[in-house]
Amino acid sequence: MKTEGTAEGIERFSSAGKGRGLRALTHYKVGDLLFTCPAYTYVLTVSERGNHCEFCFARKEGLSKCGKCKQAFYCNVDCQRGDWPMHKLECSSMCIFKENWDPSETVRLTARIIAKQKTQMEKTASEKLLTVIEFESHLEKLDNEKRELIQSDIAALHHFYAKHLEYPDNAALVVLFAQVNCNGFTIEDEELSHLGSAVFPDVALMNHSCCPNVIVTYKGTLAEVRAVQEINAGDEVFTSYIDLLYPTDDRNDRLKDSYFFNCDCKECATKGKDKAKMETRKMNEPPKPETIRDMVKYARNVIEEFRRAKHYKTPSDLLEICELSLDKMGDAFEDTNVYMLHMMYQAMGVCLYMQDWEGALRYGEKIIKPYSKHYPPYSLNVASMWLKLGRLYIGLEKKSLGVKALKKAIAIMEVAHGKDHHYIAEIKKELEDH
Repeated sequence: MKTEGTAEGIERFSSAGKGRGLRALTHYKVGDLLFTCPAYTYVLTVSERGNHCEFCFARKEGLSKCGKCKQAFYCNVDCQRGDWPMHKLECSSMCIFKENWDPSETVRLTARIIAKQKTQMEKTASEKLLTVIEFESHLEKLDNEKRELIQSDIAALHHFYAKHLEYPDNAALVVLFAQVNCNGFTIEDEELSHLGSAVFPDVALMNHSCCPNVIVTYKGTLAEVRAVQEINAGDEVFTSYIDLLYPTDDRNDRLKDSYFFNCDCKECATKGKDKAKMETRKMNEPPKPETIRDMVKYARNVIEEFRRAKHYKTPSDLLEICELSLDKMGDAFEDTNVYMLHMMYQAMGVCLYMQDWEGALRYGEKIIKPYSKHYPPYSLNVASMWLKLGRLYIGLEKKSLGVKALKKAIAIMEVAHGKDHHYIAEIKKELEDH
């Protein structure tokens, strides 16, 4: 195995069968911080404008808006000045297009990478071990549908970014969009709500495992990587690229579709959790294998249908999709089955949006125990569910249950986010207030 570059406590190396990877040079205990990585560049998602600062992602009230476009919000003049080199790419365009300004987040992020590469000649603090130009694109593995989506993004880039951007040629843009699709990160808050997209080159160096030994969390636009298992000197550092809720075949389909590989980790080799994740109804005659196969196919189709329907259906229509699919799947699947849990989670999200707090709580109470079983320890999915439940209990005047749930969230988050994270301080403040 060849070493290719080092930073404090970690090194880049050639990982057998995986290409580049990251390896520990020292021992890390659960909860230890391995390294941090500032974003190379990033964008705040449009729906969070006004709630978070465009530059530092701080969540606060009374943000000041950009005087020109009136769409970007900042903590103060320093944040506004700091963001101008990137905001200027969009500011005048938003003024021209108004409500018709709607490039995708991928297009917005890619525009910022192009702009940064024109002005940034040296390696940045986020590229100690891997540079953006080294990103894998998997260009030769893209099917026609993915290539067409990239061409659509390129057209949007030209349409919305004509004034402040010098474009590379089409072939270079195809490579860049493919690189962003494989190496971009989504920044989420403590309840896993989407805040934005970013590029963290050194974080992108880590390979995937379905039993990861580190977790990536965010402090504003800084990525922090912490151990969630004991890591010894010489061990490879693994994160997870995908949601680990699903059974092995489903996880590998997702990895193949987005990242073009199959996972060979211990969990994928043994399929140790698949039986519990695919729990079927206890009946006199258990469902036949073909019935289960058909139901999984139905579940995966309805998940995709729901993802698309979010963009054009009303909340009550979305809730109906969830309830109908839960009824149908419930003929064969137990409530602990991961496909049932997926639709319950979607239904809970719709209830929260509709401010149906009792409905959201009913779904959350069904979800939390199987989540704790199916996910690895120190899972952000489990922490965020405890957090949502705690806040719902307190809002519904079930204080003792709320306090217990918030404490369970904190116990996970102190490992995943670090004890000094402002999210934990905010939750402890909620506990004090109640």
